[in-house]
Amino acid sequence: MMHTADLPETVPVFPLPGALLLPRGHLPLHIFEPRYLAMIEDCLKTKHRLIGIIQPREVSNKNGKCLNAIGCAGRLTGFSETEDSRYMITLSGISRFCVKEELQSFAPYRRCTVDWSNFIRDLSPQEEDPTFQREEFLTLLNRFFLSLNLSTDWSSLKEAETELLINSLSMLCPFTPEDKQALLEAPSLSKRRETLVTLIEFAMRGGTGKNKVMQ
Repeated sequence: MMHTADLPETVPVFPLPGALLLPRGHLPLHIFEPRYLAMIEDCLKTKHRLIGIIQPREVSNKNGKCLNAIGCAGRLTGFSETEDSRYMITLSGISRFCVKEELQSFAPYRRCTVDWSNFIRDLSPQEEDPTFQREEFLTLLNRFFLSLNLSTDWSSLKEAETELLINSLSMLCPFTPEDKQALLEAPSLSKRRETLVTLIEFAMRGGTGKNKVMQ
């Protein structure tokens, strides 16, 4: 089992609106911008191979986009290069972190010093949700998917481990960046499931913005 002492104090960060990575989750990414190609190449040279996925926040001053206070670091576990020099990668979620400071450097991408201490639980093999009611949850999910004209493999959902089910849906469902951040910051799997249910029910009632589902 990994410990916080094994994690670096500084990580490169990839601000991606609407993208969510959670511990033990997997996020495929298509990399083509030169600054992020450079980030991947530098990441591959490190022992830990960690990249932080974080939501940017829009601000109205000349400094541009700020970062949310909490992100999640993933280990680069999948890598391939296309014929036109783009990278297809997979990040495997390791742990969330709190941003301490964004560093100024000559690197073309952003880097932050981070604190892992609030998320020790993320490094455990798996998290449980003892009050999870699968049938009730799947009934709600079925209504949500029908309203969006989405299909899925329901047999796989019925058999999936609870953490995999909740975290995968949190990562994949079409919620706003703010909603994704709320799912990321949930202190436990139970709280994330409760947040997910709230977001689904809100969308089913009409919601606003990207969460709006027509009845």
